[in-house]
Amino acid sequence: MDAVRLIVTSRRALAAGGGVRERLTEVWQAQALAQAIGSRLAVTGPPELRGEALGLTELAGRGCGVLGGRGLGPDELRAAWLTELGEPRPVLMQLGGLLGEVGIALVGLACSADDEATYWQCMEAIDAADESRDRVREMLRKLADSLPEREAG
Repeated sequence: MDAVRLIVTSRRALAAGGGVRERLTEVWQAQALAQAIGSRLAVTGPPELRGEALGLTELAGRGCGVLGGRGLGPDELRAAWLTELGEPRPVLMQLGGLLGEVGIALVGLACSADDEATYWQCMEAIDAADESRDRVREMLRKLADSLPEREAG
């Protein structure tokens, strides 16, 4: 499945809500998808994005690690369904939106956490999502800066 469709699917699943466990699983799914997209961009994306894409992979991986394993089977992991990226700009625009929504969902989860461990888990995941979104913004900026060069070439 292409990246934009997977991101849209993740955004819908995150918006659908559910209990704390379900919402944390959707946040984890989104971080895993960001990690997969970052990894693909680092290997096959435009050269000017590769450094930031590696950073995105590491940060999103940190977000997954903070949230722990979610007990998903191989056919439940959306990131594993990624077959193609397509054009980087629309993928990054959608991914930035998803990561923003992840941050908002995590703030809600942290505010309603029943225990301190969940609260701190959410706070660390908020930090990872925010830094991941910063990387996405930087990649979009680099794409915009390289556009005149590509059009002239």
